[in-house]
Amino acid sequence: MEKIAIIGAGLIGCAWASVFSRAGHPVVLYDAQAVALEGALSVIETSLVSQRNAGLISEDPKKIMQRVCVNADLKEALRGASLVQENIREAVDAKQAIFALMDEAADPDTILASSTSGIPASSFTENLKGRSRCLVAHPINPPSLVPLVELVPAPWTDAVVMERARTLYENAGQVPIMVRREILGFIVNRLQGALLAEAFRLVEDGYIDSADVDKAVKDGLGLRWAFMGPFETIDLNAPGGIRDYCHRYGPLYLDIARQAQPREWNETLLARLEDERQQELPAAQRPARQQWRDERLTDLITHKRHTS
Repeated sequence: MEKIAIIGAGLIGCAWASVFSRAGHPVVLYDAQAVALEGALSVIETSLVSQRNAGLISEDPKKIMQRVCVNADLKEALRGASLVQENIREAVDAKQAIFALMDEAADPDTILASSTSGIPASSFTENLKGRSRCLVAHPINPPSLVPLVELVPAPWTDAVVMERARTLYENAGQVPIMVRREILGFIVNRLQGALLAEAFRLVEDGYIDSADVDKAVKDGLGLRWAFMGPFETIDLNAPGGIRDYCHRYGPLYLDIARQAQPREWNETLLARLEDERQQELPAAQRPARQQWRDERLTDLITHKRHTS
């Protein structure tokens, strides 16, 4: 199995290490901060144990952990890797610096991928000698539970590199989507942003409170969207399929879109939303609810694997 190098031992880096190691890859984890490396292995093993208990993996976590190591030397960590997954802080200058080091140290055919949530690869790879092997591989947090990964090329990324990356992520059990060219926010953030913009407008204009918006999604739209996307949803929601649906409801959605002027999320609205959320979930209870969320995600992924 091909070696995978993980750069950055935070939560996303450790989750990626879990993804690739459970798929059989030898994984080396690097971080410039020694304290981050010290606790990384226990974080990864704890995650693997949880996945094993939920039935997501069958292999003994201790055996999987034999394929994971840490290394405080970047060049040693990169040596022989087929893929490098970068997970450092979200800043263009930091990305430029680490990619310059990786481009110099990694083997010429090593794929260099960034987990950035929104910084286009063109902004930190343009001046690299090996820029054609660089791309964004944006996971949905946490990638150890949510399999989607957005593969986004820079204008100069080699198509062969994109296909190699797709194969690597697919073979590791992820679900890559191929973005054809760079766009602000990539795909998932743009889809989420459209829903958030409308949710904020509806609350700000007094049509509904935030708790009922959450119910509209989790007990309505979200139930369908856990198993099918928006196009399949509407294709199944009209007797004649997608064209029939669009003829029936297209004018309504056009009128809605014309009303949807962009708005800033102002402080008055944020204070209201924060107060409503505090009533629903006091801040002290947030960590327990985050754990509950991950457990529910695990249950859902397990169910989908057994029914898809």
